[in-house]
Amino acid sequence: MNTVLKPARIHSIDFLRGAVMIIMALDHTRDYFHLYSYYHNPADLNFTTPAIFFTRWITHFCAPIFVLLAGTSAYLSGQKKSKNELSAFLFKRGLWLMFLEVTLVSFAWFFNPHFSLFALQVIWVLGLCMVLLAALIHLPQKILFAIGI
Repeated sequence: MNTVLKPARIHSIDFLRGAVMIIMALDHTRDYFHLYSYYHNPADLNFTTPAIFFTRWITHFCAPIFVLLAGTSAYLSGQKKSKNELSAFLFKRGLWLMFLEVTLVSFAWFFNPHFSLFALQVIWVLGLCMVLLAALIHLPQKILFAIGI
């Protein structure tokens, strides 16, 4: 009987990713439940409640956390793959995310089948970063360090 061992997942990464998704869902659905959101900035202390202000404020950390987790996941994936395999994976995944942002996500935001408006947001940025990272991982570490600085 052959048993295939699955690589261990780091549950704290999954937990953090899930928590960020819940926070973003709360922020994105706020407009459907609070009419004032159409007229006032939820961070405007003259028109908001502490709960609404906090849910809007905390979302400013969500996109950077997603980018951090994407980089962390790429690093961890690179521990199990060759540079060429990782590069190909990141390139394809990045293009796929960028494609989804300008098609499915744009349609979901604007309900416009003519796609006359594109809002390139977090998913597109993650995809672009993956495409760039697919090339950057082939550079020497000294150059990567200089770029990082």
